[in-house]
Amino acid sequence: MTAGSPLSLIFSFTVPLLLGNLLQQTYSLVDAAIVGKFLGIDSLASVGASSSVVFLILGFCNGCCGGFAIPVAQKFGARDYETMRRYVWVSLQLAAVMSVAVAILTSFLCADILRVMRTPENIFQDAYYYLLITFIGVPFTFFYNLLASVIRALGDSKTPFWFLLLSTVLNILLDLFCILVLRWGVAGAAIATLVSQAISAVLCYCYMMHRFDILKTAPAERRFNGALARTLLYIGVPMGLQFSITAIGSIMLQSANNALGTACVAAFTAAMRIKMFFMCPFESLGMAMATFAGQNYGAGKPERIWQGVKASSLMMIIYWAFTFCVLMFGWRIFALMFVDPSEEEILKDTALYLHVSVSFFPVLGLLCILRYTIQGAGFTNLAMLSGVSEMIARILVSLIAVPVWGYIAVCFGDSTAWVFAVAFLVPAFWHVYRKICRRPFSIPASH
Repeated sequence: MTAGSPLSLIFSFTVPLLLGNLLQQTYSLVDAAIVGKFLGIDSLASVGASSSVVFLILGFCNGCCGGFAIPVAQKFGARDYETMRRYVWVSLQLAAVMSVAVAILTSFLCADILRVMRTPENIFQDAYYYLLITFIGVPFTFFYNLLASVIRALGDSKTPFWFLLLSTVLNILLDLFCILVLRWGVAGAAIATLVSQAISAVLCYCYMMHRFDILKTAPAERRFNGALARTLLYIGVPMGLQFSITAIGSIMLQSANNALGTACVAAFTAAMRIKMFFMCPFESLGMAMATFAGQNYGAGKPERIWQGVKASSLMMIIYWAFTFCVLMFGWRIFALMFVDPSEEEILKDTALYLHVSVSFFPVLGLLCILRYTIQGAGFTNLAMLSGVSEMIARILVSLIAVPVWGYIAVCFGDSTAWVFAVAFLVPAFWHVYRKICRRPFSIPASH
């Protein structure tokens, strides 16, 4: 990605990422749709009651994975392949320790988390089983996302998509089997996701080690290296914390919404699933920019980073215009995937949330592009601070606006957070860009 048209390179790299993200959201949609249609509104609410907590934990893991891949992309762009291989192996060792520790800790705290979030009693038990099984599966999610991030850092965004496609199909089939045949209820939906992600992680690892000759290592390169581990943690942990800090605000917002009753929880769950599906292109563009920025930073071509930002912003605006029309006029088609037509109150609240969110999508798109670009250049602490801005905004909405205006304030919670984050990221990006333009670069000889 260090030579050629940034627009065409970013577009071709984004498409497989987008398809992969859409697949992830598809099985999230199908999960919720199957639960809502076959198990009822209370079960749908139990799946959604803890979604922000899942985002906190899995967001931390996924952020760390993306951060671990940044030095890989930079060394790949600089053609320093020996150090690149060492980074890959140290990241796998760190992932093993971190993911197991997170799984154990969160599993023990599962019930307490749901009580703090004021989860309604009538959905508490199902919400507990769903969240517990999700936490147990953290190591599988961690490893899949790390391996996929490494493969993407080497310039291949297509292969992770095929493994994700397999995982999605398997997840849907297991959903139906566990819920309709085995009668495992909400827990069955969580088990289906856990098994499908485990299979995807194993296949991704086998492929990566057999496909990329550049990753074939000598025993010395597979040893743990404290200096490289510190670099990975310095970049990865702030990225993980950025997601977690953002999620703290989301937890506050969801907790305030949970207190409004089961109907609001169900509407929030349906709207969030739909919104996350349509947000995928923004996230995919951001991930593409992280790799684009990382490789061009490593290659000593900072001017291409600005060209990439302009190209991805143009693609973002075109997509938003399409999405605005779809969600403004076709929202009901998507909402009816989750609830019956007779649930008019839930449908009305779902529409309100979607209409507010899609109106602010350009802000979200710019947020993703700038944040991931800053991360790709290695300035992950600044990206983390943008997460702090989001957290502050959501907490203010939860504590001040929701008690006064109720559900409509919940609908503006995310949008307010996006505005706060972009207000920080625009000057932060210019600071980073000026800094890397002044920095001297040297390209090591390939190994």
